[in-house]
Amino acid sequence: MPLPYQDSSLPVRERVEDLLGRMTLPEKVGQMLQLDARQDIGEIVLDKLAGSILHTSPAKLVEAAELVARTRLRIPLITAEDCIHGHAFWPGATVFPTQLAMAASWDATLVERVARATAVEAAATGVHWTFSPVLCIARDLRWGRVDETFGEDPYLISELGAAMIRGYQGAGLTDPTAILATAKHFAGYSETQGGRDASEADISRRKLRSWFLPPFERAAAEGCRVFMLGYQSMDGVPITANKWLLNDVLKEEWGFAGTLVTDWDNVGRMVWEQKVCADYAEAAAVAVKAGNDVIMTTPAFFDGAQEAIRRGLLVEEDIDAAVRRILRLKFELGLFENPRTPDATRQAAVIGSPAHTALNLEIARRSLVLLRNDGVLPLPASPSGPSKRIALLGPNADDVSAQLGDWAGDSGQVDWMPGGHPRELTSTVLDGLRDLLPGGWELDFDPAVEIEELVPDPEGETFPDGQPRPPISVGVPADPARLAAATATAAAADYAIVVVGDTVNLNGEHKSTATLELQGGQIALLDAVAATGTPMIVVLIDGKPHALPESALGAAAIVQAFNPGMRGGQAVAELLLGLIEPTGRMPISAARHAGQQPVFYNQTRGQHGSRYADLTQDPLFAFGEGLSYTTVTYDGLSIEEPDVATDGVVRATVRLSNTGTRPALETVQVYVSDLVTSVTWASRELKTYRQVTVPAGESVTVAVELAAADCTLVDADGKRVVEAGDFELLVGPSSRPSALLAAKFRIS
Repeated sequence: MPLPYQDSSLPVRERVEDLLGRMTLPEKVGQMLQLDARQDIGEIVLDKLAGSILHTSPAKLVEAAELVARTRLRIPLITAEDCIHGHAFWPGATVFPTQLAMAASWDATLVERVARATAVEAAATGVHWTFSPVLCIARDLRWGRVDETFGEDPYLISELGAAMIRGYQGAGLTDPTAILATAKHFAGYSETQGGRDASEADISRRKLRSWFLPPFERAAAEGCRVFMLGYQSMDGVPITANKWLLNDVLKEEWGFAGTLVTDWDNVGRMVWEQKVCADYAEAAAVAVKAGNDVIMTTPAFFDGAQEAIRRGLLVEEDIDAAVRRILRLKFELGLFENPRTPDATRQAAVIGSPAHTALNLEIARRSLVLLRNDGVLPLPASPSGPSKRIALLGPNADDVSAQLGDWAGDSGQVDWMPGGHPRELTSTVLDGLRDLLPGGWELDFDPAVEIEELVPDPEGETFPDGQPRPPISVGVPADPARLAAATATAAAADYAIVVVGDTVNLNGEHKSTATLELQGGQIALLDAVAATGTPMIVVLIDGKPHALPESALGAAAIVQAFNPGMRGGQAVAELLLGLIEPTGRMPISAARHAGQQPVFYNQTRGQHGSRYADLTQDPLFAFGEGLSYTTVTYDGLSIEEPDVATDGVVRATVRLSNTGTRPALETVQVYVSDLVTSVTWASRELKTYRQVTVPAGESVTVAVELAAADCTLVDADGKRVVEAGDFELLVGPSSRPSALLAAKFRIS
């Protein structure tokens, strides 16, 4: 007869209590461990009794399941992976654009479909849990993890994050294609000092509630089952130890009953880096009492937690509370009945399937943002027209790694894909143009310059916790001979397409940058091509917006592609040739100079003047900006009833007119400005948006609705309230004040 915890007919609560009562203290502490499967998997499962593993190669996924069968209670593992923009550490899986690129689509439905496809692929490989979505707000463009975010706006982040959670978790945890979503990094992690990753976040509780917490509160309401903690400390308290944030806000105020996981060695970092705990017993006690459940990659927690109990720093009931939540998750996933181990037949059907490839191309197309165009685009690629000569230049025109971005293949986090994904699965810009240029057109390709060379970190090969230090990126100056050859190629062409940006070595954890300039020989290349007089089209493949030189700003066209994924090169080529319409809008503002930081649009009112003495404060490109291959004008903004009750709805209409010859998918953005507030507040905030197709030569009237209850601020007591008074409804194609129509309303 099965033991009660093995009986699937019993309620989950009874099964949890039965199993917990049979467990020894080491088995309980082991369930709290999530360890790196790149290490000795036998030691992890049999000695440390770990309840979860991550970074598990295809071969070790099978081995781990076999090892669990040899344990006393045979408690199944939860297998986790960084499926950040696709199951990108599985050879042949679909690698979608990065979160920042996907955010440029402003399309929550499309993002949900991407997450659903990712979950289907990951689940077939034996992965149960993804560390996504990232709900951090990008505040400083120097920060190394901007590419992982949905940009700078809390509302847009909330919408897209909720969509991704729905996609990952599918029809619920019993769905065999569902994987656990993780809202991260809770909270305030992106409020860095000098853009430095994981530094102290100088942030008040009111500021947290104003901007940083709303996307996470939305995630909790959406049913996200896991929250991951940030690396940083706030007001001197590491997030790992922050009882106010983890218990008072998340669990008690928001009613979150899910599971908390630390980020990589957060518990150990309290000992060896932040130095707020004397040893691992003390760190274990602090982490458990603060409400943490799963301890990621701190092997010393196993002995430290048991020592904490012997020393009276913890009692076993403290451990029991965390283990209950972990076991409940495993029972709700049905892992005791079906451990969801790798399924080769299912993998063959879904990994990189044609449907997922088509979706990948769709989101890549929607992620491209046309920022400048003097009319050169689309290129005149009519089959009956005259043939043209194209010079394709730049280091990122045929760089697969740069196009896929961080957390993919050979970006450095795993060791079983040293060569990255199969080359034939990725279409670079070079591939796309070769495939799509009209017959008779000529294409001359030359990378021309390099971005970097990698040198060892002089501080040593590893961090104090034994993790390898990433190499240092050093810019490589342009070679005069190669630059001259590329210049000649551009001069002989009808059009020069220059693809520049950055690399995975300039993005990610530990990889913040002090500057925002293009590195290596890229500026020299842009300057040289601009001097030829050949119409220059700049394509940016990068993890975050860069400060561009004058030569780039004077280009005939600029396309922001971020990291557009496996089909990104095809999508870029289609855009340049006019086979698709540009529909992307910036999810983040771009700076003219690193010294402008921060440049996000919704800054708090109140400063001396509106510029620097030596430079404007105006961003290079603003949140929400993006062009079409036509012109859409806004007029006639009208509010139906300008006096609205606090429980009422603001209803308005605006007319959009397409004066060109091509259709447009217009993202109608609705901002609100609270004109007089009891505390200083943002000059305007995005509150909703609609995407509307405007046919060529036609006008459409667009209705927008906004609940008065959404016109909130956080008052001096830290409470989110609606203050009665006068507001402006601001509607337009971007966050720039000059682009917005305004109409007043009053909440009474």
